[in-house]
Amino acid sequence: MTADTAGLTKAAPPPATTAKARQSLGSRLAEGVSGGLLRVFLVVVGLFWLVPTIGLLLASLRTPRDMAADGWWNVLTEPSQLTFDAYQRLLENDDITGSLLNTVYITVPATLLVVVIGSLAGYAFAWMEFPGRDWWFLAVVGLLVVPVQVALIPIAELFGELGIFGSLAGVVLFHVGFGLPFAVFLLRNFFAEIPRELLEAARLDGAGELRLFVRVVMPLAGPAIASLAIFQFLWVWNDMLVALIFTDSGSQPITVALQTQVRQFGNNIDVLAPGAFISMVVPLVVFFAFQRQFVSGVMAGAVK
Repeated sequence: MTADTAGLTKAAPPPATTAKARQSLGSRLAEGVSGGLLRVFLVVVGLFWLVPTIGLLLASLRTPRDMAADGWWNVLTEPSQLTFDAYQRLLENDDITGSLLNTVYITVPATLLVVVIGSLAGYAFAWMEFPGRDWWFLAVVGLLVVPVQVALIPIAELFGELGIFGSLAGVVLFHVGFGLPFAVFLLRNFFAEIPRELLEAARLDGAGELRLFVRVVMPLAGPAIASLAIFQFLWVWNDMLVALIFTDSGSQPITVALQTQVRQFGNNIDVLAPGAFISMVVPLVVFFAFQRQFVSGVMAGAVK
């Protein structure tokens, strides 16, 4: 190697510097804001998203007279306005407390049934051979585009003939029926990602399909199961349209009970505010408690 060649070799810029110089201005700006500035922005957006919830909480801790006088934000300067009297009156309201229990009686079975039936069907579509398997799966996927409103009248007539219209069982069955297509689609795609070698090894050890499903597949499907359960829970808990049509005064959930309070007692804000907050905070707690499983499960089941 000559001296000139050695000098040129030493003068050449490192590859990392060359690549960085070739980056566009947009790429360099994106790298610059991807750190602390982006996190601050996301925190601010999250706080703005929580403002209605915080406002509803503070409003539920004020007296009707204070709420009629000024806005909930005045609590920040006058914390003496805070009181739990509204929640005490809420517990004395049989309509609200009964509807809250009805919401639990509807949401829990509808979530469990969708998870169990969807898991079994998803495993069957992913790893079991039977005639027309792919066509049946396409039919299930096609049900995802069927709107709930289309089925309200036919199913209401069917439930009327079966004698379950206006009961908790009818609402649960409706939610299960419309929750299963998404459950089967999500879990089938997740189960299909399990290595075939793992299942074949379990079969060689003498495991049948049921044991294989319970002992091998289900422990691996935790994120997908959690995401499905959260999605179904939030949908059923916050539902009002189906409950408004398929329930009566003895089986209505909290959403319908609050709507009834607004229609009959427009100034009953001391009951509406705490009732609405309880109805809102339960799904929020469930979502934030399992948000990691929700995101990882949806991503794993949506992409093969």
